[in-house]
Amino acid sequence: MAARGGGRTRGTIHDFPGFDANQDAEILHKAMKGFGTDEDIILDLLTQRSNAQRQDIIIGYKTVIGKDLVDDLKSELSGTFESLIVALLLPPHRYDAKELHDAIKGVGTSEDILVEILASRNNDEIHRIVEVYKEDFESDLEEDLTSDTSGYFERVLVSLVQGNRSEAEADPSQAEEDAKALYEAGENAWGTDEERFISIICSRSIPHLLAVFDAYKKINDIDLEDSIASECSGNLQVVMLAIVKCVKNIPAYFAEKLYNSMKGAGTDDETLMRIMVSRSEIDLADIKAIYKAKYDESLHSTIVGDTGGDFKDALLKICAGDD
Repeated sequence: MAARGGGRTRGTIHDFPGFDANQDAEILHKAMKGFGTDEDIILDLLTQRSNAQRQDIIIGYKTVIGKDLVDDLKSELSGTFESLIVALLLPPHRYDAKELHDAIKGVGTSEDILVEILASRNNDEIHRIVEVYKEDFESDLEEDLTSDTSGYFERVLVSLVQGNRSEAEADPSQAEEDAKALYEAGENAWGTDEERFISIICSRSIPHLLAVFDAYKKINDIDLEDSIASECSGNLQVVMLAIVKCVKNIPAYFAEKLYNSMKGAGTDDETLMRIMVSRSEIDLADIKAIYKAKYDESLHSTIVGDTGGDFKDALLKICAGDD
């Protein structure tokens, strides 16, 4: 994904110079041909090509080999490494749509995935996800969300999936009014007016919300995140906090998510993989910098300590350095 206004993104993966899709297709075919598979060649090549280039390789593979690259990789690979390689080969919006579909249609609903994707994508990205979801799954994303969630949490997701957040500049006087309204709806109310929270936080523009957060802190001497933590609960609290964190700093939100996916006993491989893949061409370099500053260790070293095998090696290639 290109940076706004063009130019180089703050991702860790960029277009590979001297790219030749057909040549890459032949290299991948050779790595899978005969007895055994050369996983190192596969991960080295695919983690050093941009997503757009990978789409060209898929076409090139059919052109020069006459077979489907994804099908061949699935037949040769297994486990988390297979999942990671297949994820790299999906266009970004198709990957998001697939993750949302799996979260809704799997055993139970993975609310955390719904929150992560819908809270962090912009209007254009949401529109494309909704479109691709319908194409790939012959289903309406909003309808699937409403059939699988409930209450105020459902209402927030429905709001987010419209992709209709204002894109206006901040209005200082309105920001002060909104900050007061949030205070009256929460800290200064008997109970919480969730509808008021949803109305402001899900519809106002990013620059405007930043002004609202500043005004809220000045008026009430408390951070809005702290108010949400005390006034909301369950999935509503999770999604509202995610939105606020993404408004403030998306790379910081994902740095925290990555840290939580690997801290303690066991590793949440799915979350780790999804973030590494989906942010690799957008802001993973920023995420790495924030991660190191906040947790006093590099993302690279955490991955080394918490994963293994080809899955680890591929993640480290995407991470692109111990900085």
